[in-house]
Amino acid sequence: MLIDWFTVGAQVVNFLVLVWLLKRFLYRPILDAIDAREQRISAELADADAKRAEAQQERETFQHKNQAFDQQRAALMTQATEAAKAERQRLLDEARQAADALRAKRQEALRQEADQLHQALRRRTQQEVFAIARKTLADLAGASLEARLVAVFIERLTAMDAQAHRVFAEALKATSEPMRVRSAFELPAAQRAAIQAALNSAFATEVPVQFDTEPDLIGGIELTANGQRIGWSIADYLRALEQGVGELLKAKDEPSADPKPAEPELSMPTP
Repeated sequence: MLIDWFTVGAQVVNFLVLVWLLKRFLYRPILDAIDAREQRISAELADADAKRAEAQQERETFQHKNQAFDQQRAALMTQATEAAKAERQRLLDEARQAADALRAKRQEALRQEADQLHQALRRRTQQEVFAIARKTLADLAGASLEARLVAVFIERLTAMDAQAHRVFAEALKATSEPMRVRSAFELPAAQRAAIQAALNSAFATEVPVQFDTEPDLIGGIELTANGQRIGWSIADYLRALEQGVGELLKAKDEPSADPKPAEPELSMPTP
């Protein structure tokens, strides 16, 4: 078989031309397109990776922020709970203190009311007792008692001490008014004469005397001159006893005080 080298050569040339044409107009554009696609895909993948990394970072940032928020919220809740507990305890303490103060105030008010009632009862009892005593003594007083009182009064005038005598003597000189002799009952003429004689003897002069009746004396006799007083009566004892009882009751209400019961003053001039 003979080989047609011209034909072979033409076919080779045709093949090379075809290869060059295919490479020039077919493979190159396809390869360029493939390269461009690969580059685009690579760029997209890189962009996707970047976005995924950014998303991951944002996710981590969000998680961190969420954790920080949870911690802050927990801290605020704890702080709020503690503050609420403290405020609740404070309000309870204030309410308890207010209740204690109100209870103490109420107890003090009740105690004061009880003390006032007790004092009022004691004062009323004291007043009633002395009122009954005065009424009883006034009912029991009579002429025989008055006669004995006049005798005792004359004895005391006779035994008057120097100071009382000097005070009454000065009182007589300082006024022109007569001495007043007061008694619970009207004195008979004989008793008046005896008193007049005792006064004249005591002051060595004619002493002007005015005799008055004073039922409040409740059995007694009293001599006054220019504001000076000397005498004795059951009323004096009652007043002294009432004053002493009053001071004792006051001392009981006030333990720190140390009052001394009053004693009736007998035959003491009162300026």
